Formats: sequence, C-alpha cells, structure tokens
Amino acid sequence: MLRPRRVKPGGPNLAACASCSFVHYQDPKVATGTLFRLDGGIVLVRRAIAPSYGKWVFPSGFVDKGERVEEAAIRETREEVNLEVKIDRLLNVYSYEDSAVVIIAYAAHVIGGELQAKDESLDAKAFAPAQIPWGALAFRSTQDAIKEYIANYF
Repeated sequence: MLRPRRVKPGGPNLAACASCSFVHYQDPKVATGTLFRLDGGIVLVRRAIAPSYGKWVFPSGFVDKGERVEEAAIRETREEVNLEVKIDRLLNVYSYEDSAVVIIAYAAHVIGGELQAKDESLDAKAFAPAQIPWGALAFRSTQDAIKEYIANYF
C-alpha cells in the first residue's frame, strides 16, 4: 500500500510503499503542439474532450512513448485539424507548478491539407489576432503560447 512519506530530508511527501523501497514519482506528462498561420489567422481547435471541453486550444496533444516530440506535434496537428505542417522552430516550453503537464510548442507552417475539425474537435478555425477568444481558451499554456506567437509572427 502506498502512503505519503518524506523520502529524503527536506523533500516533499511522496507516495511510497511502507514495506519496501518503491516510490511512486508523479513525473510530468509531455504534450506538444503547433502554432501556425492560415488565411491571416492562427488556427485553433475547440476541444471535444475533457478537460476543458468546448474551450479553444492550438492543435496539440500528448507525446506517445517512442515518438519524437516534433513528430508528435505534426501528428496531433494532422489528427485534430487535417493539416500537414512543417515545423519552423521551437516557440517555447511551458511548465507550471500547479500542472503535471509540460507543453512544448512549435511555430510551424502549412504544407498541405484542408482545415477541418476531426474527432477530438468540435470546431477548427483561423482567428485573426484581434479575434482570439481569450476568455474561452483552455489552458494557461494556450494563452501564453498564443501571445508569444503573435508577438513573434504578426
């Protein structure tokens, strides 16, 4: 049975087995995505899954085991908005003390496909910077990445 205990002096309480040396570390999950221009705007998708159902994000998702982060960003974009993109550069890495997810965001450009909301999305559209639905964005990382993308690419 796992119970909270301090594994090393001054460290946080971690879930650890009382009868053996096993410690369950709550390591962060890695997610990635792309920000890019289409028709003068930034493509966002409206989430069809929890958390933040119905909120807007840039195309993104979790990296699968054995998958390169850049490949995951391209795959997630294809899966969510039916667009093929080429990564231009790393935009930034976003991590927060209150979140178990690290987001790696890339600036990219479209090389093929037609914008279309796919299975995990209620809608997909390109927003001009002045039209971004700031009050309806899914996560703090979404807002931070969009602000940074606008500052560097518009």
